[in-house]
Amino acid sequence: MLHGLDTYECLNSVAYSPDGQYVVAAEYKKLAIWNAHTAVKVGLMQLNGIGHFTSVAYSPKGQYVVSGSSDKTVRLWNTQTCLQVGEALKGHTDQITSVAYSPDDQYVVSGSDDSTMIIWNVQVGLQVGETLKGHTDKVASVAYSPDGQYVVSGSADKTIRIWNAQTNLQVGEPLKGHTDTVASVAYSPDGQYIVSGSSDTTVRIWNAQSGLQVGETLKGHTKWVTSVAYSPDGQFVVSGSYDKTVRIWAAQTGLQVGKELQGHVGKVTSVAYSPAGQYVVSGGLESDLSGIDDPTMIIWNAQSYMRGEEPFQSHTDFVNSVAFSPDGQYVVSGSRDKTVRIWAAQTGLQVGKPLEGHTEAVCSVAYSPDGQYVVSGADDNTVRIWNAQTGLQVGVPLKGHTKWVTSVAYSPDGQFVVSGSADKTVRIWAAQTGLQIVEPLTGHTVVVASVAYSPDGLYVVSGSYDQTVRIWNAQTGLQVGRPLKGHTGGVTAVAYSPDGQYVVSGSDDKTIRIWNAHTGLQTKEPLNGHTYGICSVAYSPNGQYVVSGSQGGTVRVWNIQTNLQVGEPLQGHTSWVASVAYSSDGHHVVSGSSDKTVRIWSTQRLGHSHDPSPSVYTPPSGAILYSYHIPLPPGISLGHIDNRGWLCSQDRELILWLPPWIRGGFRDKFQIHTIPPDAVNSALTVDWSNFVYGTKWTDCWDSTCIAISNSKLLPAAAIPNSIKRK
Repeated sequence: MLHGLDTYECLNSVAYSPDGQYVVAAEYKKLAIWNAHTAVKVGLMQLNGIGHFTSVAYSPKGQYVVSGSSDKTVRLWNTQTCLQVGEALKGHTDQITSVAYSPDDQYVVSGSDDSTMIIWNVQVGLQVGETLKGHTDKVASVAYSPDGQYVVSGSADKTIRIWNAQTNLQVGEPLKGHTDTVASVAYSPDGQYIVSGSSDTTVRIWNAQSGLQVGETLKGHTKWVTSVAYSPDGQFVVSGSYDKTVRIWAAQTGLQVGKELQGHVGKVTSVAYSPAGQYVVSGGLESDLSGIDDPTMIIWNAQSYMRGEEPFQSHTDFVNSVAFSPDGQYVVSGSRDKTVRIWAAQTGLQVGKPLEGHTEAVCSVAYSPDGQYVVSGADDNTVRIWNAQTGLQVGVPLKGHTKWVTSVAYSPDGQFVVSGSADKTVRIWAAQTGLQIVEPLTGHTVVVASVAYSPDGLYVVSGSYDQTVRIWNAQTGLQVGRPLKGHTGGVTAVAYSPDGQYVVSGSDDKTIRIWNAHTGLQTKEPLNGHTYGICSVAYSPNGQYVVSGSQGGTVRVWNIQTNLQVGEPLQGHTSWVASVAYSSDGHHVVSGSSDKTVRIWSTQRLGHSHDPSPSVYTPPSGAILYSYHIPLPPGISLGHIDNRGWLCSQDRELILWLPPWIRGGFRDKFQIHTIPPDAVNSALTVDWSNFVYGTKWTDCWDSTCIAISNSKLLPAAAIPNSIKRK
């Protein structure tokens, strides 16, 4: 598994914190610190004035980061406060290309385009000894030996040099072999070897004592190798290149391990191993069709690649059900592929392996109130409970239904599970023992499609294809009052309001209805707007809104006080939206679809139709990259993509036709994640800079751009400057 972190400007250097919890990135004039697990930015340091950051490194204790920049200075930063420590260190006469900390936390070495290196005492901010001179061209990379006794440097003069860090004198002869700039150097963890990467497209390993090359040259990259690093155990070397790939090599044999890591769509500028060796972080510059660099940082699960595993597993069939964990950190999904999967809501990463055990399609999933367990119901007629931490099934399957289980839910205290089935019954189970606590709840005349507990746990509501909603006493199993009637199609979804006063239902009749849970009366007119049957409904935590998903592929949010839809439909799914759910804070909605994806949406942006919102795209290899939605040109408001592939305005005017293969990649401005990232559903961004919209084709004419079709000259169409798959 892997994920990406959202960067915005030129990304020159990345480094892991010593504890592996954070990644720092040099992003032009910013140093950004990211949580390596959640992809959340936790710190930002700014370079004021002229110049930009070129290199960054963590101190061994993680309290500081050191940066080098094009303004010829070295700077120290406190990682807790994000403030600069002391004055900038000055001494170089050209831009800094590389910085590295000594293992004892006392010193920093810097390399520069002025062909020299300087060792600094970062405690006092002074240069230590003489400037290290010997290279005849720019110094591209520097690194300390693990014992701090030596410094290695790589240069545009095609050589590698080793220096005594105490005397500042060169040790032995230059290491020669590369035929072009030595762009990156690093020591092995035991200090016995040095690895180098060069613009001659090769990686080489050297004996640090003798200066001789060890083994064959590591070949595979087709362009400049920009960065190299050893794994913490010294068994592997990672390299990044302008050929857009990251490669892992066995240090002993020089053989490439597994396939190259593909995900960047532009130059890879920097790579680093996590301290535990499980992950590799890479930074790159992604060039779009206009030639603009759009930097991205990706974290790769290096171990899974070396085992030959797929980098990203995903559902292979319809996603039938989704739910947020109570703390909002995770999403669980159930699919027709017979699996249950758990995802990190912040990153879209799958957590652990799929939960496997069902022998038929999984129809419904739900979290326990404490988030420790997940319950699932499936076409195999069983209900199963899983430990959400270990992914292991708890106890034996709950058996009793004679047909497929359509819906499951936990009681508010987590002691019970309710299930609905195509056998027309509702059943209540003790979550600890798996035993039914009352006789099956009978009354529905056809398939029970949906069930839910009331917030106080005293009642259960069910919806059925017999077009009725029924409320049951959860203790006795008896029906409370009469069936709630009004829908003219099957009731596919039901849910209680957070205060337990109301029940919402969705139906094949395309309407959503709200009922008084005590009187059984409909409170207002139905909520109309969906043009296809409703598949799922859910209340917001504050009870003011209802979210719905439909067979038309849209997600809609409704204000239940006004009975009006809030904002535009949330679009992105390319097939039925089978399930929707709110996060516990109400800020997000998750949806699952028969297009095999799970999507997370921001509800906070519904009232801001032109605000940019983060979205994600994943190339075929599975890396998640964050990008930004580009709104339509001024004066045009997005409506939808029709079934012919036309991107339409809210006034239903045709804006742009999208080919079938990229329609799934169109990103609604409210969408945050697509889970799992997939090439077919990857984010589409549009550059509208040369877009012309109107009724006169002559306004679109460009005499320098014509197309030949059937031997006729045609004016170039008014289309966006570029359509980019990021």
